[in-house]
Amino acid sequence: MHIDSLFNSVAEQISPTKNTAKLIIPSSWGQGRTVYGGLSASLAYVAAKQVISPNKLLRSLHTSFIGPINVDKELTIEVEVLREGKNVTQVTTKVIQGNNTALISQASFGLARVSKIKIPDLHTHEMTEPEKPSFLPHIPKVTPKFLRHYQLAKVKGGLPFTGRKESDIHGWMRFEKPPAHFTDAHLVSLIDAWPPTILQMFKLPKMASTLSWNLEFIHPHLSIGENEWFAYQATTRQASDGYVHTEANIWDARNELLAISRQVVTVFG
Repeated sequence: MHIDSLFNSVAEQISPTKNTAKLIIPSSWGQGRTVYGGLSASLAYVAAKQVISPNKLLRSLHTSFIGPINVDKELTIEVEVLREGKNVTQVTTKVIQGNNTALISQASFGLARVSKIKIPDLHTHEMTEPEKPSFLPHIPKVTPKFLRHYQLAKVKGGLPFTGRKESDIHGWMRFEKPPAHFTDAHLVSLIDAWPPTILQMFKLPKMASTLSWNLEFIHPHLSIGENEWFAYQATTRQASDGYVHTEANIWDARNELLAISRQVVTVFG
């Protein structure tokens, strides 16, 4: 099932007068024992977007992954507007399956405001778009099923469990099948597709999962082409006690910064 079908299902069910949606996510979006985290976070964003003024843009999205979300089993998405201000709206979204809350996100949407302060972002990358990309391979029963929906072209870093000495990951990413109309929801799902930075340092398979994810969107950003490449560079800031703190920048094809991603990842091993 294409991601657009899942987004449309949520968007059709939720409105300013109806704050719940029900959904079944197919196994093709699986990631180990749960649904791919980037998809569940982007579905929460889509739900939140339906209850706010359309001219307010996503400024930040904080997602806590509380428990596994099973594929092929019905889940419920619940949205609550915490505060509707003149410029900023705060929205929380829960994903519930059975009697368990599996995910909570808080999205902050805001209008552009006149300000005398303007500091341009000077972070850039030196990577060139891949002409003959070397994609992360899709290996049945080894790599997560959801990877079939994306193309990840690595520039720096290694594959998981290859005993590398470094922990940074640089590369390019896009959808395997481009969306009909690219939105911020698609970008949310795409950014999380890369494996945690430190998995490449292990020699044997180890379990890892995202505990929390904070995503900040940079505006204004230009319209995005349907099959555009996005640059991704992730760094491990610190790791100890089985917790890893990572930070990533995401650029569009014109080298304009689109988003800043920060994660806390739990590692079992």
